[in-house]
Amino acid sequence: MINFNTMAELIRMAEEKSLPVHDIVLAREMHTSQRSRDVLWQEMQRNWQVMQESVQRGIANEEHSVSGLTGGDAKRLYAAREQSYTGTAVMAAAAYAVGIAEVNAVMGRIVACPTAASCAIVPAALFAAAQHNGNTEDEIVGALFTAAGIGMVIEQNASIAGAAGGCQAECGSAAGMAAGALAELAGGTPQQVGQAVALAIKNLLGLVCDPVAGLVEVPCVKRNGFAAVHAMLAADMALAGVASFIPVDEVIEAMDRIGRAIPKSLRETSEAGLAVTKTAKAVEKKIYG
Repeated sequence: MINFNTMAELIRMAEEKSLPVHDIVLAREMHTSQRSRDVLWQEMQRNWQVMQESVQRGIANEEHSVSGLTGGDAKRLYAAREQSYTGTAVMAAAAYAVGIAEVNAVMGRIVACPTAASCAIVPAALFAAAQHNGNTEDEIVGALFTAAGIGMVIEQNASIAGAAGGCQAECGSAAGMAAGALAELAGGTPQQVGQAVALAIKNLLGLVCDPVAGLVEVPCVKRNGFAAVHAMLAADMALAGVASFIPVDEVIEAMDRIGRAIPKSLRETSEAGLAVTKTAKAVEKKIYG
């Protein structure tokens, strides 16, 4: 039986069997779910289809959410990608991520990966990578299994919920998942996958969850855009041979400890941070009366 509880175990299994990380994740899921590889692969293909649809809807979206807090920014970003400081691939990834998050805000169909609040980071980064590098659908689907395996490890050893660990647990985890998936997608080794995860997460440690009016819109939508770009840089660093001084599993442990230390007021309760600024309280009063 293939099983892993840490990134070190997942990486070691991939190295010992000379397999990419996604094959180890698939083997575990086949055992635990008692479903065939083909069934699981097709299910992930459907997830990828939904992700692509949310990207396309997002960059064309002009609709505002019911609250009026978000809408139309992805289209603006995408239109400005040719004149950006960061380059078209990075700007496109940011636009895709903001767009998917805007689709979520207007009750559109998305894939929570790992959560609805952080739903845009993995698909946006992978969609931008596929466009830039010409990856096949099978390569993307494999990368999504890698992302899923990383998410499993984080969930087992820390948290993926903002209410439990702050936004580091949501956008931080999603950035780590995306970074590891991107590293494998570019031909990185299992070790480089782990380094990408560590680099992505450790630089988002302490990120608080302080949604304005209790809605997954401000600062969440734009934060997805930043985190997608963050994941791309983490993957690039790992692929260039840059290593995290702190091992990935210790980074995840640190995220868990930090999440427990973050005050409840900054864990999705909207009792502090941006949620209690003058502007935020005025908007909250307008929405709820």
